[in-house]
Amino acid sequence: MNKISALSRAALAALAVASTLAPVASQAAEGPWLVRARAVHLEAANKDSIDITDVSINNKWLPEVDITYFFTPNIAAELILTYPQKQDVSSTAHGGKIGTLKHLPPVLSLQYHFLPTGQIRPYVGAGINYTRFSSVDLPTGFTIEKNSFGPSFQAGVDIEVAKNVFLNLDVKKTYIRTDLKSNGATLGTIKVDPILFGIGIGYRF
Repeated sequence: MNKISALSRAALAALAVASTLAPVASQAAEGPWLVRARAVHLEAANKDSIDITDVSINNKWLPEVDITYFFTPNIAAELILTYPQKQDVSSTAHGGKIGTLKHLPPVLSLQYHFLPTGQIRPYVGAGINYTRFSSVDLPTGFTIEKNSFGPSFQAGVDIEVAKNVFLNLDVKKTYIRTDLKSNGATLGTIKVDPILFGIGIGYRF
């Protein structure tokens, strides 16, 4: 009887451990790659340190593709890509639109993915943004610094809607800044610093 009781206790303990580890084993069995396509709304902070004018860019929707690689069930790296986005440049001090520019803002982030609760898989991340400005068309004599580096922070959730297919909701705060120059002299810093709201679909393999 004691032997049977001991075996029962051991079996129950093993079952408890197995049930605890089941989410980890299930996630580990999935492929390490997750590719998403998102629609992202860029909402610019539009602050600056320029005394003689105030410069802003328009808010807009843009397409985005991101590639995520899982090193472990919890730790992943995400690279966000798009094509150069055209934006209107405006100044209320000068009556509205004063020009246009394009920017290419890839972001590389390190993420922590919490273990799933049912079909819901939340995550947080932090990384670095590099923005390259191009096709800058501003009034004669004015230009901007073409390169910007800044931190980026995110939180999001993947919701499994089918095997290996996920609905994704994501929000990022990204710091994008550039100096405005007139005939080579720096007038101040344009602080775009957008919040990016994303919704998309992903596939893990």
